[in-house]
Amino acid sequence: MEYTTKQALAIPALAALLWQTAHAAPAAPAANPPKPTVADVVKASKPAEWRPLDPEHTLYMDLPAGRVVIELAPDFAPAHAANLRALARDRYFDGLAVLRSQDNYVAQWGDPDEKNPRAFKTAKAKLPGEFTVPMANDKHFTLLPDRDGYAAQVGHSNGFPSARDPKTGRAWLAHCYGMVGVGRDVDSDSANGSSLYAVTGHAPRHLDRNITVVGRVVSGMPLLSSLPRGTGALGFYEKPEQRTPIKSVRLAADVPEAERVKLEVMRTDSASFQAVAEAQRNRGGPWTKVPAGYIELCNVTIPVREIGK
Repeated sequence: MEYTTKQALAIPALAALLWQTAHAAPAAPAANPPKPTVADVVKASKPAEWRPLDPEHTLYMDLPAGRVVIELAPDFAPAHAANLRALARDRYFDGLAVLRSQDNYVAQWGDPDEKNPRAFKTAKAKLPGEFTVPMANDKHFTLLPDRDGYAAQVGHSNGFPSARDPKTGRAWLAHCYGMVGVGRDVDSDSANGSSLYAVTGHAPRHLDRNITVVGRVVSGMPLLSSLPRGTGALGFYEKPEQRTPIKSVRLAADVPEAERVKLEVMRTDSASFQAVAEAQRNRGGPWTKVPAGYIELCNVTIPVREIGK
């Protein structure tokens, strides 16, 4: 076969190009897209993935520095939730106080006068403990796939961190930061909701299934977690003037609509909430050098936002 002069000159150049292509360094892999943050997920979430607080199951505890909003969990503590509604409507807590702030543990409120305690009106003076409930009560459980040292299964139930044991068929709420429990004596059935505490420190999960957990603080936690620590045993205040007075505790349903705090909680059975948990399980960004690939139940953020903002 004969080639023209132009073709003959082109052959070496083509061969060189083919050789360079065959021996070229592999292209650098495309950079991994940045992992979304919790803020990114919240911003991209859909309106249907949020639910408003039920006024019949929401308490407002007004302190001198502001309002603490507590969502009750009637699926897990139906009798105590009902009694707390009665206590609020009886104005039981008005004028009582935060009695205790124990470092890295809890803030507790109730009646400081043990010798002459305040009488109950319509609320019951004693209730059976509701440490666990049948799993059938837990209608909205969403499993968290990460292992847990305190329960066979953990996850979230309609906005509350929860746990369950399929062998016993029982479910319960976990003592995570901001959870509200019912103070009791040694007797399991010695409480009624008139003495409450909120977890303000590292999650004391050893309390799970030993105390009735009746709800969760969804707004105003800094008002409790930043209180001066009590100097007495277990963080109790030793002098009356050290206590923080409670102006009032009201059921949101009994507060005029214009005075309510309009909050909504991300649905924990939504795709966006699963993305929230994943964003915290595998944190991205330049600061994180070793993503944990794991999230502990009490470290999962449950987003809350004010409606209209």
